Amino acid sequence: MVQIIYFIKSEKVKSNGECPIYAKIKFEQQSITMSVRQNISLKRWNFTNNLRNPLKLEKEKVIKASLDSLLLNFERKVSQLIRENSLVDMNAIKHEIIGRPAKKEQTIGLLDIFEIHNSAFQKRVNVGERSAASLQKYKRSKELIKLFLSKNYGLENIALDKVNGSFIYNLESFLRYESVYKGKVGIKNNSVVKYFKNFKTVCNFGLKLELIVRNPFNKFEGRLQVKDAIYLTKEELDKIEKKIFHIERLEKVKDIFLFSCYTGYAPIDAQSLTDKNMICNNAGDFWIVTDRIKTGIRANVPVLPTAHRIILKYKGLQLGLIPSMSNQKMNAYLKEVADLCGIDKNLTWYVARHTFATTVTLGNGVKLENVSAMMGHSNVKQTQHYAKVLDSSVNDDMKRLTEIYS
Repeated sequence: MVQIIYFIKSEKVKSNGECPIYAKIKFEQQSITMSVRQNISLKRWNFTNNLRNPLKLEKEKVIKASLDSLLLNFERKVSQLIRENSLVDMNAIKHEIIGRPAKKEQTIGLLDIFEIHNSAFQKRVNVGERSAASLQKYKRSKELIKLFLSKNYGLENIALDKVNGSFIYNLESFLRYESVYKGKVGIKNNSVVKYFKNFKTVCNFGLKLELIVRNPFNKFEGRLQVKDAIYLTKEELDKIEKKIFHIERLEKVKDIFLFSCYTGYAPIDAQSLTDKNMICNNAGDFWIVTDRIKTGIRANVPVLPTAHRIILKYKGLQLGLIPSMSNQKMNAYLKEVADLCGIDKNLTWYVARHTFATTVTLGNGVKLENVSAMMGHSNVKQTQHYAKVLDSSVNDDMKRLTEIYS
């Protein structure tokens, strides 16, 4: 684990003919050199094979014991730091062993990293590269860490090298069972995992800026508990599409919902689309070209006939491609739409996005990679969940067939 090579500096020979002994100490990628504060003549150093041979002179036995003690001290200290999940700094260990405290550099705290990250993220929000909602999640993540530090440790901040396995375990426990938000105690598993993902992202930002040397949140091993996404079948989609509402707000909600069913855009992305996002290629096909506000990932989607009819229906009536409506109102009105169409599902705006991924695209043979690109997913794994949902649906259908023909 710790390697030490001893050598003498013959160029620093003293008047009595003795030379100082030095040690070169290595641990992983770190290497330091230090004087061991012992001296020996070049002749005796070579004669004893660098003090490796059996020794007869008392002085040389004392020197050898000193060298062995030095190695033992380094090994003990390194092992202790590893057990504590703390940063191993060989220079700091050296100064501690020789009794001369190392000059303390200004230690950056966990909340300092959050502040730097969130300030940089705010600039991206200001120019429209990222969403204000995403920034709010990072701010909330910082507040949770701040609350945890105050309640569990009585601290206003904590150095990154003190964020160890015990800290991670206690933080997870605090989030799950003790944190209070709007009168509700505890946070559910998936939200906890997402908060830890934010913690990791912030510290990775610190790594990128070389403000820290490790990401302590890589120790967290929690996983999302994936639930089947609610989506509409082709029959249910047709029901909504054919239904004519004589109440203007419901007709408008229906059109916004269908637009998302046939484009896959999330609420915040759908609301931000304008004529500038519409292009027509050389073949005469219309496309919507944009970057997802949440992730900044390009998500270009061909305009299917239903979506195109909705765009033309509302053209020139508002700034965007489709009418604007808050997420809260949209979800409330969708409950009415579901009831009036005889659909026994909890319709939300995100059901439209799930429907695009399953019924509209994957269910019609569109390649998984292409669906992932159109939805603006950062990797195909996010899209694979929808494929599994479809597999489950196929299995249910085949069971019904088995019952019919058995």
